[in-house]
Amino acid sequence: DRTRHAIAVDASRSRLYLFENGKQGLRLVADYYASVGKLGTEKEFEGDQRTPLGVYYITSRLDAKQLADLYGSGALPLNYPNALDLRRGKTGSGIWLHGTPADQFERAPQATDGCVTLANPDLERLLRTVEPRNTPVVIARQLDWVAPQSVQAEHKAFEAVLDGWRSAKTAGDMQRLMSFYAPDFQGQRKTTLAQWATELHTETQALRGREIELKDKAILRWTDSMDTMVVTFGEVASGSRTGPVKRQFWARRGKHWQIIYEGVIG
Repeated sequence: DRTRHAIAVDASRSRLYLFENGKQGLRLVADYYASVGKLGTEKEFEGDQRTPLGVYYITSRLDAKQLADLYGSGALPLNYPNALDLRRGKTGSGIWLHGTPADQFERAPQATDGCVTLANPDLERLLRTVEPRNTPVVIARQLDWVAPQSVQAEHKAFEAVLDGWRSAKTAGDMQRLMSFYAPDFQGQRKTTLAQWATELHTETQALRGREIELKDKAILRWTDSMDTMVVTFGEVASGSRTGPVKRQFWARRGKHWQIIYEGVIG
């Protein structure tokens, strides 16, 4: 529920779609013309003039007074490179949603150094509307639109896997808990699976059997050469009012989902 809005960018159509998240699910509230990298998408390294593809989050809101005229009415920085990008050796930084210079209403479809740009009036609406940290931005080469009910079964199946992880951690069942982690898992600070197992054991011991609740879950699927789920939640133990906000990347391996990254983001 804390995720009030979501953004999706279709590079092939030069469109940015703004969704509002309510009790009935996502509702499209606006779409805008958007420009991407001069050399297209699939960013790999610093300076390649390409826009990254994947699931990102807005990290902050920058006022025009803080920026050069190039960025127009302001900017919304993204968390590129994300954990999956880093695993793949991708480099670079400074990927933003931002406006256009004062003497330019909009740019050609492929005209940036990697950012996503909008006309200033459109960017200003985003600045007023979206909330940093809680707003996901999915950037795709091309978006496929499907009926919500067509993916419900897969969503429920993954939710059951995620709840299995929660249940195993609550119970302190380390053997079952570790079965949810991939052999090539890598955590924050490039933690190995063995190092992470030690951290998890310490965490489960501290719980003393208290139930874990996953609050404000946000689950976004991303499929390219890998089928992944980007999961964000607050991990709150019974009797506590708050807990760490965590983000996990799950990858489908055969018929099973396994965690390839986990870290605390707040």
